Amino acid sequence: MWEFSWLERRWPGAGYEDWDLALDELAERGYDAVRIDPFPHLVAADPTGEWYIEPHWDTQDWGSPALNRVQIQPALNQFIRKCRDRNIMAGLSTWWRIDEERLSEKIDNPAKLAEVWRKTLDSIAADGLIDNILYVDLNNEFPIKVWTPYLPEGFVRNSPEGRKWMSEAIEILRKHYPDLKYTFSFTTEYSTWKSENVSFHDFLELHCWMTHWCDFYHQVGYNYERFSPAGYNNLVKNGEKLYREKPEFWKGKLKKGIELLAEWSKFSGKPLMTTECWGIVDYKDWPLLKWDWIRELCAFGTEAAAETGRWIGMATSNFCGPQFVGMWRDIDWHRRLTDIIHNARVDDDLKDKIWF
Repeated sequence: MWEFSWLERRWPGAGYEDWDLALDELAERGYDAVRIDPFPHLVAADPTGEWYIEPHWDTQDWGSPALNRVQIQPALNQFIRKCRDRNIMAGLSTWWRIDEERLSEKIDNPAKLAEVWRKTLDSIAADGLIDNILYVDLNNEFPIKVWTPYLPEGFVRNSPEGRKWMSEAIEILRKHYPDLKYTFSFTTEYSTWKSENVSFHDFLELHCWMTHWCDFYHQVGYNYERFSPAGYNNLVKNGEKLYREKPEFWKGKLKKGIELLAEWSKFSGKPLMTTECWGIVDYKDWPLLKWDWIRELCAFGTEAAAETGRWIGMATSNFCGPQFVGMWRDIDWHRRLTDIIHNARVDDDLKDKIWF
């Protein structure tokens, strides 16, 4: 998951200033796809314009911790072409990064959502690169407010209105690009999945961390602070210590979550992909934060998901990028797990649904 970092983190030492190097290192670690944000609302407004982007946080190492300026095209197509040169597919998603005009908040119906995506796909197709698009995820973690600024607080995905937004937008895009695969990625409302109609999704992109299924963060004192170090200070003091006290307990919680998502796949007949996973949600290179327990949890999750036969694609963590130096530099760890992913079995009922 290189989200908006691929374009925003291009200052010296930020990890993506040299795309050739970053993509060569990605391939060296055994990965063959990357999920990026093409900033569709900005492409639709002016693909070659320059846009000031507000920081979503200064605590995390995804994206920019301060005001930044981006130009989407021709950078987007240049990046996709470099991916293609290395046999790396690009999955498209969006976090609706906030610009000065707050364009994403002006999307007030499914047709407008489809329109900004169609214009973005048109700009990619114009350079003959549409065949290198693995899929389109119309909205990261739909419909949580932090990543869906055009919807009201408390919007429920598993509702007639939620279905309308997703199904109508996908239907419009399919008319223009019928060969692409479409979904909305999810990270919430997992307890009501049996009543949710997901027939219009080509696959389910479900995000899954150990912290989803237990009170680990509550015990640590981590509350997703975006502009305060308080959460990370508590993570330093309590995070690894709490995990090491009973690692099998926490792994068991993760395993139950993975099993639930696999059950959703069987119930719906949809294959799974997961690009954000498996240990804790937020981490970074910081004083007194070690990566070994994070790698341990993420390896366990990767192996457990691979054993289910329901995943046709997955990440090893959401820290799989050059800005997370402590995770990135362990090449052998990545190669061991990408080998497991590539060799994982897929259940017979899903084999004809693999398009790549």
